[in-house]
Amino acid sequence: MSLDASQDSSSRAPVFFHRLELDAILRLYGRMVAAGEWRDYSLGGQDDSAAFAVFRRTGDAPLYVIEKRPELQRRQGQWAILGQGGLVLKRGHELAQVLRFFDRRRFSVIE
Repeated sequence: MSLDASQDSSSRAPVFFHRLELDAILRLYGRMVAAGEWRDYSLGGQDDSAAFAVFRRTGDAPLYVIEKRPELQRRQGQWAILGQGGLVLKRGHELAQVLRFFDRRRFSVIE
């Protein structure tokens, strides 16, 4: 007896952030709030992904979305940073490596 794709996807548990993953994301969020770049966040998810969206202002569209999609773990990596409009800015297998995307923005040229 074979299962079709719709039955298989409905039997999976929803995707959530684990405690250590959420801790790393919230540490980054705290740094960016202290720097005055981010002001609000939201958590969301679906059956196949979990998302942490950050906002510059509360009423705006998300500035960035940090997404966990376990089904891509063996291919492109389960972690992604999406920019405005859904553009993938960084993707990888390890959360810490993907979050380094925000470290490069901390340096600026002083004249």
